[in-house]
Amino acid sequence: MANHKSAIKRIRANATKRLRNRYQAKTTRNAIKKLRHTTSAEEAKTLLPRVISMLDRLAKKNVIHKKKASNNKSKLTKFVNSLA
Repeated sequence: MANHKSAIKRIRANATKRLRNRYQAKTTRNAIKKLRHTTSAEEAKTLLPRVISMLDRLAKKNVIHKKKASNNKSKLTKFVNSLA
């Protein structure tokens, strides 16, 4: 266990950030799944900007890699365009 006050605080802060990151990442994954299972082109076009925004936010915070976010955005955009 940590001996310094700052180390104890860092452990608490890391635990809080980890929970927040897990929540946001899971929410984004669920949004991606919802978009992938959409059959309506209109609904997909309204969901796509929201999902792209979520992916960008996760990449900016280094929760996921920026290239993973880019690949996901590309694949989802191709999927939405194929529905039209």
